[in-house]
Amino acid sequence: MGSEKGAYNRESLCSDSLIDPFSSLAKQHKERLPQPSSIIASSFTSPIDALYLAAIFDPIFIISYPSSRLVRPVSLLRAVLHAFEAPREQPSASSNLIDLESLIQQHPNRVIAVFPECTTTNGRGILPFSGSLVTAPRSSKIFPISLRYTPADITTPLPGTFFSFLWNLNSKPTHCIRVRIAESVHNTSRAPSDSTHNPGSVHDDTASSTDTLLGSEGGDGFNAAENLVLNKVSEALARLGRVKRVGLRVKDKMAFIDTWTKRHR
Repeated sequence: MGSEKGAYNRESLCSDSLIDPFSSLAKQHKERLPQPSSIIASSFTSPIDALYLAAIFDPIFIISYPSSRLVRPVSLLRAVLHAFEAPREQPSASSNLIDLESLIQQHPNRVIAVFPECTTTNGRGILPFSGSLVTAPRSSKIFPISLRYTPADITTPLPGTFFSFLWNLNSKPTHCIRVRIAESVHNTSRAPSDSTHNPGSVHDDTASSTDTLLGSEGGDGFNAAENLVLNKVSEALARLGRVKRVGLRVKDKMAFIDTWTKRHR
């Protein structure tokens, strides 16, 4: 157990290649770790994030979007490649979208891995979350997990950095990863008696059908109970990573990438 009133499990791993899957996580109490039908809300800084989570928890990976509460299930390879992609505010028209509760009902024996920031960062702050987590069933545990790397040259905050990532990964004999897991959070925005399920919806008697499925970034369009859940997970990730929550959103990163690309042509 780590510090901060024993609220967190902490682990540091070093590997000469990628990640050692036979870690001390296996020695922890099971209730403190993601189990089937639970959700991982992970930081997102590197393609190694998905590789580590796959080695330890074997989850179903999904891609979140800042404009939607629905998610797109993807393969491990697709989750890895997502770390090199330019951010998107909206899914493509052909995307096969689903909400977390429906996904858990379809795969009750699997863990679900969510990158709620929707895009990679440099690890120095936590971006505003998408609304995907508020479609989780109340009974599912949401585990905030922070992954940090030393040295941090294998993070990919900018798209299209595949070759520089490989160079940095292989130019040093060792990279270390620090994994910290917070206590689980429940989606208390869902009513305890809400046993019926409307795909893509979140329990909110005052919300329209459009507001239920789509919400703008940074919490706009969420009710107080939903904001409370998102804030709990976001604050936990910030504490785990010892960073601050920032107001920069996906659209701000897109604007920065556009400016950066023009200057480096």
